[in-house]
Amino acid sequence: MSSSKFPKVQGGGSLILAWQVKQKNVLVIGGGEVAAGRILHALNADAKVSVVCPASGLNDEVAFRVAEGQVTHYDRYFEPTDLEGADMVLCAIDDPDASTRIWKLCKEKRIPANIADVPSECDFYFGSVHRDGPLQVMVSTNGNGPKLASIVRKKIADNLPDNMGAAIDNVGKLRKKLRDIAPSVKEGPKRMKWMSGVCESWGLDDLVQMNDKDMNGLLVHYASGKIPPLEDIRSGGAIR
Repeated sequence: MSSSKFPKVQGGGSLILAWQVKQKNVLVIGGGEVAAGRILHALNADAKVSVVCPASGLNDEVAFRVAEGQVTHYDRYFEPTDLEGADMVLCAIDDPDASTRIWKLCKEKRIPANIADVPSECDFYFGSVHRDGPLQVMVSTNGNGPKLASIVRKKIADNLPDNMGAAIDNVGKLRKKLRDIAPSVKEGPKRMKWMSGVCESWGLDDLVQMNDKDMNGLLVHYASGKIPPLEDIRSGGAIR
């Protein structure tokens, strides 16, 4: 069998996932600039965030989140008991020895952890992220060059169409409506094929403009597998 038939394995990468931490307990150790970025990432993912750091070590952003009640703050240095109940640990302190001790404790308790700026002591890395509503694009250099990741991310973002997030929101609503009218597992392949056809045949502006009435008009054609243009849906005209 020809080896060119299948993708070549490229070792040395990371398994890039969208990790769901909604309502899970994320412990952040530290309160400086790096910690502030970690906290924002976790809050954006709807995690329950606890911060362990003396008040004197909080920067303005972290102090703001504490004052607003967005995070739970423990005004002291880290203690091993802080790991109880933690689903994830993000350590961002300027103490390599203490960071390594925290890493080892996390390993003992099998808690996934990220020790800032120490790739060898990370179960996962933070990439550079572009966000537009439901759209998230992450660029990772596997811990080798965070600044380069930021440069690449900006280049990608600059080339993305405006309103991409709004279009994705509408596609998500359409998918939900489709599942409501065709919930059977057997319909899965047909649903995916039809939704792919909508995304490929409709323009981005059409997807942004699509409202509930348009969605309902489009879904009428799901059974036949046809995908009429938006203007035909709105005019009630024949499928071209």
